[in-house]
Amino acid sequence: MRGMVTRRAVLRSLLGGGGALALGGGVGVAQGYRFGVTRHTRALPGLRAPLRAAFLTDLHYGLFIGDGSVGAWVEATNDLRADVILLGGDLLDARLDAVPPGLLRQLARLRAPLGTFSVWGNHDYGSFGRYGARHYGPARPDWMARRERFAQELAGAGVTVLRDEGRPLRDDVWVGGTDDLWFGKPDAAAALAGAGARATLLVTHNPDLLPALPRPVGLVLCGHTHGGQVRLPLLGAPMVPSAFGQRYAMGWVTGAHDTPAYVSRGLGLSGLPVRNLCEPEVTLLQLSPP
Repeated sequence: MRGMVTRRAVLRSLLGGGGALALGGGVGVAQGYRFGVTRHTRALPGLRAPLRAAFLTDLHYGLFIGDGSVGAWVEATNDLRADVILLGGDLLDARLDAVPPGLLRQLARLRAPLGTFSVWGNHDYGSFGRYGARHYGPARPDWMARRERFAQELAGAGVTVLRDEGRPLRDDVWVGGTDDLWFGKPDAAAALAGAGARATLLVTHNPDLLPALPRPVGLVLCGHTHGGQVRLPLLGAPMVPSAFGQRYAMGWVTGAHDTPAYVSRGLGLSGLPVRNLCEPEVTLLQLSPP
């Protein structure tokens, strides 16, 4: 799969760089389950009143993540009193026939007056059965029907999935979301259609879409990379699942048309149940008029 990190590749990089010492004694596992809140203040063109947006991405509910982790993330998010909550995809990471009831219960607890919105990520598509793997089992011919059923179940929990579409949050701000870059057909133009003169927020799982943005966007929010998930002193991340290497690994970056974007380190775990020097994060964006 394009750019996908394997357990073997990560382990080989860690051992070659002395990372085994950094992860010894369960330290890497412990770091995988501690998280923090990162806060960012930024002006958003077109905004007429302040907006607080919470961004959570890469929950990866399933293999290494369960109700306890998601519940803690939900509580921390609700404490931020955000106006809107945005989820950056890879909600699921499990072989399953329906969205797990535990995940739905936890997501239903999210509270934001302007709503909760999500996009799909590549691991969501594995959970639908779009592709086969040891973790997900064989590909399923009914994966599209399963995707729609999952979207309906999430809607029942108060989470609206945006797949190449958008919504007005207020008279002055529009939120759009694209399909996954690896296994969907992302259309940023469709996600932003109807925005007009409003301030624009675009959520897309994979930051590799940034160079292909069809027009300027006020702010793009991405996940997928986990910041590399394992970072080594001085060396950074041995592996980043991006065609652009370290360029979009994490933090503030720039896309086409000088569009600002934030790439979150995410919350869950993929490949290996460890992190190092790469704390999981809930992101609060305090946006203001220019």
